[in-house]
Amino acid sequence: MRETRVLEFKETITNTFLKTVSAFSNYDGGEIFFGIDDNGNIKGLPDVKQACLDIENKINDSITPQPNYTLELQNNDRTIKLTVKSGIQKPYLYKSKAYKRNDTATIEVDTLEFSRLILEGKNISFEELPCDNQELTFHTLYQKLKEAIQIDTFNQDTLKTLNLYNNTIGYNNAAGILADKNQFPGIDIVKFGENISTIHKRATFENISILTVYEKTLDVFRDYYQYEEIKDADRKTIERIPEAAFREAVANALIHRVWDVRSQIRVLMFDDKIEILSPGGLPSGITEDEYLSGKISVLRNRNLANVFYRLGFVEIFGTGITRIKQLYEDALKQPDFEVSENTIKIVLPLFEKNLNLTEDERKIYRILSRTILKSISEIAPYVEFGKSKTIRLLKDMVHKGIVKIEGKGRGTKYILK
Repeated sequence: MRETRVLEFKETITNTFLKTVSAFSNYDGGEIFFGIDDNGNIKGLPDVKQACLDIENKINDSITPQPNYTLELQNNDRTIKLTVKSGIQKPYLYKSKAYKRNDTATIEVDTLEFSRLILEGKNISFEELPCDNQELTFHTLYQKLKEAIQIDTFNQDTLKTLNLYNNTIGYNNAAGILADKNQFPGIDIVKFGENISTIHKRATFENISILTVYEKTLDVFRDYYQYEEIKDADRKTIERIPEAAFREAVANALIHRVWDVRSQIRVLMFDDKIEILSPGGLPSGITEDEYLSGKISVLRNRNLANVFYRLGFVEIFGTGITRIKQLYEDALKQPDFEVSENTIKIVLPLFEKNLNLTEDERKIYRILSRTILKSISEIAPYVEFGKSKTIRLLKDMVHKGIVKIEGKGRGTKYILK
């Protein structure tokens, strides 16, 4: 057993554990074991009953407000387990300072994090705070609502219904983020060429309504990942990456990010994938497993999410990740999700349909998907099996209708249908 973000060992009782009590109370809770060294070895305490009183007195005298904790004797009354629960009256202070866990270390929070704890303790989010700019216009929001739910009038009462305005504070930050012009960050897009040294396009959409940011980002996506195929009189749009998955990823980034930092959402576009990086990490109260499975949804920006829902930009609150996974159910390559303390990254690969290929056929498929035409000699260096097996696999894929042949003899090339 080793120390973790929510587990700490103390061989003896000193005041240093009080910083960790503050950290656990301010965030996700945790456990402190006394009488166990840093390597998890049981050393024991000379007088556990007195030790319990000492721990209790130190917490009650030093942590403000009073945290929620329990003490339990373990290992034949040789060690003590202190369980600290996440509190609701944040911030919990030790010597007028608030702490958090950084991996296995306990550190003081910075000014921004301290402000967030104060808001959380008051059950107020950043989007609910008064907006610095009270001279706002909402032409884009009005137009989108008119298209989505056919509203006839748009006025202050409409904004009150959407929780964007009240008579006490005026416009809140959610209103500012949705306003036609504002001071908030947006999305930074880069489309790379064959490598990251080659940039085909760079665009930053900021200081405008996030509804406009959302639409402009979709326009860039369509330029690079959609094309039209004309057959006879029919015109069909081909999606190299499902637009619905990209919509979900961008909408999630906009409504779940932290807005009290100036960082842009980054959209990195490559030939074979898109990466969407959203600042802020997971909101308090949800684990990575819960986020990825879609079991629990914690809305960081409830008012923004409500507007996106009313406009039809998202289907149901908290189902974005599940929706993206469903859209890739039949794909050879699945989307990837990475969660860190300050960032969430969603990776959407090109959609290559799972056509009931064998594992060896999939290897051939991946090679053919990189370029338009391939000969046997061009394929052979990238597979571990011989030329005869490669030819046989290609013939099987031709029979399955996945691959077609162009040319004859030495000029024979294979192409994905």
